Amino acid sequence: MLKDKTVVVTGSSRGIGRAIALRFAAAGANIVLNGRKEADQALIAEIEGFGVKAHFVAADVQHHEEAQKLINEAKATFGSVDVLINNAGITNDKLVMRMSQEDFSNVLNVNLTGTFNTIQTVSSIMLKQKSGTIINLSSVVGLTGNAGQANYAASKAGVIGLTKSVARELASRGITCNAIAPGYIDTEMTDVLSDKVKEAAKGQIPLKRFGSVEDVAEAAVFLATNRYITGQVLNVDGGMVMNG
Repeated sequence: MLKDKTVVVTGSSRGIGRAIALRFAAAGANIVLNGRKEADQALIAEIEGFGVKAHFVAADVQHHEEAQKLINEAKATFGSVDVLINNAGITNDKLVMRMSQEDFSNVLNVNLTGTFNTIQTVSSIMLKQKSGTIINLSSVVGLTGNAGQANYAASKAGVIGLTKSVARELASRGITCNAIAPGYIDTEMTDVLSDKVKEAAKGQIPLKRFGSVEDVAEAAVFLATNRYITGQVLNVDGGMVMNG
């Protein structure tokens, strides 16, 4: 179902984005990688080892014209954009009283405005195709909030609202839009946590362990290949947040 499709993954140089790119390549899709710096040649070689093509576009998606460049170059390179995965994101954790306006706006600009920018550009392409899938990376923090992460939680909650609105707007043309809300995942972001903090976190997770980037990647492939799921938030969190 994904063979020869074009998949754009923002923020795909490491962690969850990298794993998603590799998983879609393994399923036969051509991959458009994205980051703010130079291409990761080792990742490109690994992707092309699956017998597919990879193309890198340097772009900072918080800027509308750069997001446009990413999507339009993907279309020009491969002829279509079939799946867009908005993974690019940053954190800047501080208590509300110590958080500057810049601390707050920078995180929202990348995580939320960046997601809007790519969706706005890709929507016209997908509408003409009368097909497409958009998957946005949110977070369980966007559902529950978290002390010291007002900016990050607000951005990820915003991604959920954006996802549901876009799903309603584009559904009539066969385009789906869903969000994935990861919990604690083994990445560079969680590697910096102390053992004490990690153990406390695991105590809140029914499965008693952190997830892997591959767990999130599998969820993305599932959403990209199911044509009757839209406007949903799929938690990949070991049971940490159970919606009623």
